[in-house]
Amino acid sequence: MAFVSFVGRVLFASVFILSAWQEFNEFGVDGGPAAEALKPKFNVFSKIVSSQTGVQVPEFDIKYLVAAAVAFKGVGGILFIFGRSIGAYLLVLQQVILTPILYDFYNYDTEKKEFGLLFTKFSQNLALLGALFFFIGMKNSIPRRQLKKKAPKTKTV
Repeated sequence: MAFVSFVGRVLFASVFILSAWQEFNEFGVDGGPAAEALKPKFNVFSKIVSSQTGVQVPEFDIKYLVAAAVAFKGVGGILFIFGRSIGAYLLVLQQVILTPILYDFYNYDTEKKEFGLLFTKFSQNLALLGALFFFIGMKNSIPRRQLKKKAPKTKTV
């Protein structure tokens, strides 16, 4: 059963690790195509957050967000393979921050083609997030293995 669990973690984490590897190879000096795709979506997201909550989103170079996403996906995926909860937490953080920005279906009319595509991708990422929460919940619900204390031997005289 442990081997099957390991294979499942490898297959699940491969989605994140392969994505991180591709983005790392394309990163360049400006963040690559990931930064180009993310910048306009992040600007729209920032305006929506500012208008709805009144909180100003700080300005920063988008390539740092892409670099953090690559690091979280790569390191989190590798740690997840070995069953570490911190890996799952890194992947959760990456999913929670980037999914609503990248897959902004809420900016499109329901009749448009983009709405359906983005909503599908958004839903798939929610499923990945749910699997990560499930892993964290299961990991935290299993009691740690405790060493059995040996009873002291009685001395016979």
